[in-house]
Amino acid sequence: MQPRLSSGFTLVEVVVALALLVVVTVGVVRLFAVALNAGRAARDRTLAVALATGKIEQLRSLEWRFELDASAVLIPHTDTSSNLSLESVSPGSPVGTLDTNMPPYVDYLDWHGRWAGTGASPPGNAAYVRRWAVHRLPADPDRVVVLQVFVATVQRERARRGSAPHAWNGEDVLLATLMMRRVR
Repeated sequence: MQPRLSSGFTLVEVVVALALLVVVTVGVVRLFAVALNAGRAARDRTLAVALATGKIEQLRSLEWRFELDASAVLIPHTDTSSNLSLESVSPGSPVGTLDTNMPPYVDYLDWHGRWAGTGASPPGNAAYVRRWAVHRLPADPDRVVVLQVFVATVQRERARRGSAPHAWNGEDVLLATLMMRRVR
């Protein structure tokens, strides 16, 4: 009697191969989901940095200088229009402007970074909340101000609502800089 030649795979081999394929596919799908979330978070963070930088530059463009009068006496000159809605703001924001939506120290922007409005609560098309504070530096209050800008997604802010004190994380953006009065 001649041995029988078998061609093809046995049922056990097919089941093992399918099980391996399923395990690998599930792992790849999870990796794909993680990559999508990381890409979305990086996009949000990048735009938030750009929005914060834009506001810092707007605040830095305000006049914060000394003028010399005819008798060479220094007179402080301060521009107080630090808000897109043109409400008056003086150096010395109220405490908590970085933690709560406190007009005129807050505005909202859409997913493209376009201005969406201001107020105590975000409008429907808002994707980012941007808050800022302008404080005099205690060590030299007549010459130096501290400018701070905070940006987060509206979704993140809604999730944070009602929680304990504000906890900074890698998803939020907080930029700060100093501005000194100069003599003109």
